[in-house]
Amino acid sequence: MNPLIDFPQNLHGSLAFDKIQPEHFLPALEHWITVSEQRQDAIVSNPELPTFENTIEALEFCTEELNLVSSCFFNLNSAETNAQIQEIARTFSPKLTAFSSQTLLNEPLFLRIKSVFEQDQSDLSGEQKRLLKETYEGYVRNGALLQGEDRERLKSLNEELSTLGLKFGEHVLGETQAFEYHCTDAAELKGLPQDDIDAAAEAARQKDKEGYLLGLDMPTYIAVMKYADSSVLRKHFYTAYASRGAGSNEFNNEQVVTDLVNLRLERAKLLGFDSHAALTLSKRMARTPETVMEFLDHLKGVAAPAAQKDLLEVSAFAEGEGAQLPLNAWDFSYWSEKLKKSKLSLDDQALKPYFKLENVLEGAFEVAGRLFGLKFVPQSDIPVYHSDVDAYEVYDADGEFLSLFYADFFPRDGKRAGAWMTSYRSMSTRNGQAIRPHISIVCNFTKPTATKPSLLTFNEVTTLFHEFGHALHGMMAQGTYPSLTGTSVYWDFVELPSQIMENWCYQPEALALFARHYETGEVLPQSYIDKIKESQTFLEGYMTLRQLNFGYLDLSWHARTEPFSGSVEAHEEMATKETSLFPSLAGTVTSTAFSHIFQGGYSAGYYSYKWAEVLDADAFERFEEEGIFNETVARDFAVVLSSGGTVAPDELYRNFRGRDPKVDALLKRAGIAA
Repeated sequence: MNPLIDFPQNLHGSLAFDKIQPEHFLPALEHWITVSEQRQDAIVSNPELPTFENTIEALEFCTEELNLVSSCFFNLNSAETNAQIQEIARTFSPKLTAFSSQTLLNEPLFLRIKSVFEQDQSDLSGEQKRLLKETYEGYVRNGALLQGEDRERLKSLNEELSTLGLKFGEHVLGETQAFEYHCTDAAELKGLPQDDIDAAAEAARQKDKEGYLLGLDMPTYIAVMKYADSSVLRKHFYTAYASRGAGSNEFNNEQVVTDLVNLRLERAKLLGFDSHAALTLSKRMARTPETVMEFLDHLKGVAAPAAQKDLLEVSAFAEGEGAQLPLNAWDFSYWSEKLKKSKLSLDDQALKPYFKLENVLEGAFEVAGRLFGLKFVPQSDIPVYHSDVDAYEVYDADGEFLSLFYADFFPRDGKRAGAWMTSYRSMSTRNGQAIRPHISIVCNFTKPTATKPSLLTFNEVTTLFHEFGHALHGMMAQGTYPSLTGTSVYWDFVELPSQIMENWCYQPEALALFARHYETGEVLPQSYIDKIKESQTFLEGYMTLRQLNFGYLDLSWHARTEPFSGSVEAHEEMATKETSLFPSLAGTVTSTAFSHIFQGGYSAGYYSYKWAEVLDADAFERFEEEGIFNETVARDFAVVLSSGGTVAPDELYRNFRGRDPKVDALLKRAGIAA
């Protein structure tokens, strides 16, 4: 039996992770591609005139199982991969891409879609009209109007891009995992929190080594950059992290970046657009690269002077403590952390005991309960793909089952760095019956030890709430068609639900629900809460400029209208010179490990983090004005979360706020208003 073909009757239709093996994926993929093709053939050969039901709706559901299998595979390839899965991916991804291209370039199928699109739509619901519009435009944007050699070239480009994206990610993961820093003298680690030293000692023991072993996983990297007293050690880690994919080894991504950029440009031009950014942004709130550039430039005008001020403040403090100026890039986090401790009397290590992971997660659950009436129930009968993963049933205010929720919090071999939310199954409605979603959040927090639970930095607390906001967007979805529900929204709108949830981490009323000392049970003192609130503006000019730096770099690759050749490092230095506060270090390159834009879905879209910050600050201002747990405001925002892509994002936002968003609230919150 293949559990990805003969799906077991698990609770809530959950995937049989306890039975799924790598060798199941390719047979399941091929099976469901065949079934999907047969369903498409049935749509095309239907002798009846094309209608919304027999064409658009039938097409929407014809890949239901295929989507489930592919979601499972790609999620595991990110969270629990191994050499076998990575090898399978090299076949799996091109096969899936080829099927997608074949579907989007199926001319008889497109002619039926076009026929429905050109019919009178007055009898269709708003959701149906939106699905019809998105389907038709999606086909056109993916080459349905191409003919002959152009059509074949597009298929080839799609497959090449799919393969290159996988290769990029494998290289970044491979180089991250290959890094080890081994030492036997604890003095080298002076300044690091004891938790991190203990973890390094445990890592060494597990590999039968003396002393301490540190990797390049995100918690370790951040700890070294913030706390290690040795500038030499900080530089070593900074260089290793910032040069991933740019070294003279098998993990080099420079040619991969060049190929991805040029093939994306070729694909965009084939489809009638000047650039990959123009193609991508045509289905975003921003609409055009020019709008994005104006947006970035406007924020830069405010953020750059504020960032320079932040740098001068940190530099002056560091010099007063005996540091040599100018500061290097690997010194900034270290001295800014000390400045924060001095200026705000706020120390991440002093805060961590109040943020036990389990308590923070329960706090997120409680906030969701107070806002939206949700209840989370641990469920041990639902199979999971790793022992670190916990599964929950989620119920709404009426006690109706809403969603499955998986939580996967700790780093391990085979799991990529960072934090993300993902979906195994989207919400849909079939024959009047709601098919509820299966949602997961994946993070990389410090693992508990034999003597201590997992204690989060405040930044990790906001990360958890951020990803939980994405999860709420998926879990609370309502609608009929899976391509329009949950997080299936325009990319520069998708971060609103996640980023707005971070605001509750700064509110005393919310912190009181979960911020308590893991040993004594003491509630986080008000003095700490005041400092956390004050910290919202700490170095925000610097942080804003850093985000803009990534946005400009992304656009420099994807708004170009001519193919790229030459040095990736030189291009990057030129593209970011106006937003870089430190001189570049030879051999360090962001682009070669910039997974968001070269492996994830953020190509020509990294600006959307700041775009959504404008939305989230403006939207949360209404909560601040009327109450952070105000029932009316929460009910109105629940409509934003549950509607997904069934309503245009501009309309959703205006319905909630009563007007278009303004940048004022963001600048005020950041303390960098002009």
